[in-house]
Amino acid sequence: MLIAMTAYVCPRCQVHAPADALTWCCPKCRGPWDLEFNSAPVSLKSLTSRVNSLWRYEEALPLATEIPHVTLGEGRTPLVPLTAPGTAALASAETAAGADAGAVMAKLDFLMPTLSFKDRGAVMLVELARRLTRGGGVRRVLADSSGNAGTAVAAYCARAGLDCVVYVPDGTSPKKLEQIRAHGARLTVVPGDREDTARAARAAADEPGTFYASHVYNPHFLHGTKTYVYELWEELGGRLPDSLVVPVGNGTLLLGAALAVAELHRHGLVDTRPALVAVQAEAVSPLATAFHAGAEGLSSPAAPRPTLAEGIAIPNPPRAQQILRAVRETGGTFLTVTEDQIRAAQLDLARRGLFVESTGVACWAAVRAAPRPGLSVVPLCGAGAKTGLAAGAAAP
Repeated sequence: MLIAMTAYVCPRCQVHAPADALTWCCPKCRGPWDLEFNSAPVSLKSLTSRVNSLWRYEEALPLATEIPHVTLGEGRTPLVPLTAPGTAALASAETAAGADAGAVMAKLDFLMPTLSFKDRGAVMLVELARRLTRGGGVRRVLADSSGNAGTAVAAYCARAGLDCVVYVPDGTSPKKLEQIRAHGARLTVVPGDREDTARAARAAADEPGTFYASHVYNPHFLHGTKTYVYELWEELGGRLPDSLVVPVGNGTLLLGAALAVAELHRHGLVDTRPALVAVQAEAVSPLATAFHAGAEGLSSPAAPRPTLAEGIAIPNPPRAQQILRAVRETGGTFLTVTEDQIRAAQLDLARRGLFVESTGVACWAAVRAAPRPGLSVVPLCGAGAKTGLAAGAAAP
């Protein structure tokens, strides 16, 4: 077995598969895999002398048994304050929230190598693919994306010298397509929306010699995104904020955050767990609707509707039950934001020196409208240069 001490398991059927297999989903229910992996405690003191990438958290990562790893120096993104308690930045919202509005900090994940947080998971998928190619059974890496995940996989495949093809919907930002092509990946543009693209990619994923680098179905991606929280824990001196506010489409950042919080708590490295606050665009918000209805999953997919937050416009996320459960277990909630709130938040951040793509500002839009007590951290997930300023967001 190439990947030590790990195995895939279906959370629904309890079917198992070795983690060095190319079986990208549960053969029984066709659902996404989880990973059976036992992390070890990370010593906060030891981190000062470690490599300056997410591989510094080697005890927590399932692929950290071999050096060197694929890397572009990802991780260690800045954490900067956006507000302090009671500041004028949240004045309009504080009218309703009163004096309980807390401080907000932003983690600048749009400063990752490919300008989005998806590098955290992509490096794990490509490291896995690199190891699997040694046996000769893998000839290409395949990914599907609305842009950022595909760009990240393409970049890390270029770094690792792997052949890569990326499926994208026909409405993908031209700048993201340019990025993918620049890294040498082959593009397959699929007519239709993000769901049409995912279906086309899943059909191609069953072709012999294909490693499906799915940021939704392959749980190694989640073990990469969990480093977002490990970095917060390190940057905050061994503690976590009161609330982790994250955008949710397929839920890869939220589920990674839930993994990290559970691990840190289990190892006695934090005393309390922060609330996970999930943010969706009001236009496409199936998980928020299910959460507030008390449902355990989705009864039916949401109707596809246009939204500026294209990266989280997922009508039928495969890990819906896991996402809803993770939010409830931490005492968190779901918030939704309107298109006008997204426009205003993007412009507001730009006026603060932070040019973020419209999907990436959803969490700031949410906490501006509904401040939370204590310290909240929002991720700024993608660079504004990828999509430009949202229509209607320009100052008068």
